[in-house]
Amino acid sequence: MADEQKNANPADTMPAFRLQKMYVKDLSFENPNAPDVYMAKQENPKVDLNLSVKNRKLENDHWEVSLAITANFTNGEDKKAVFIVEIEHAGVFLLRNIPENHLQAVLAVECPALLFPFTRQIISQVTLDGGFQPFIMEPVNFMALFENSRKQQAEQPTQ
Repeated sequence: MADEQKNANPADTMPAFRLQKMYVKDLSFENPNAPDVYMAKQENPKVDLNLSVKNRKLENDHWEVSLAITANFTNGEDKKAVFIVEIEHAGVFLLRNIPENHLQAVLAVECPALLFPFTRQIISQVTLDGGFQPFIMEPVNFMALFENSRKQQAEQPTQ
């Protein structure tokens, strides 16, 4: 048995975490009030931002993790839409030999943290190309989101 352990390839048992591919699954930019929106004075703009993280198991230790973000900008005075951006940005990750008790944290924290800077850049560029100042999202604390989600799940009564 000791001989089997000596002959085992350490690479077969070591944890592996790698981003294999990144891609845009869905991207939408709406400017419903153009060109009037460019002529109007933009006072007290309001941003409604929604962010969600999804994951799904693929094959051979691969997972797809995606960030879905919707940003709806309105003029604070008359609540008229300025622009709306929606994106689903995803990546395929190799997750091999990750302990089961750490897997959900890797999928909900580490993977989206790697994707986010690229997602933020795409949103910034598309708003600039739409004729507006680039919208640069604040950094996201995915660990805090994960911990809040776990806390909410623990507080929900089981049925």
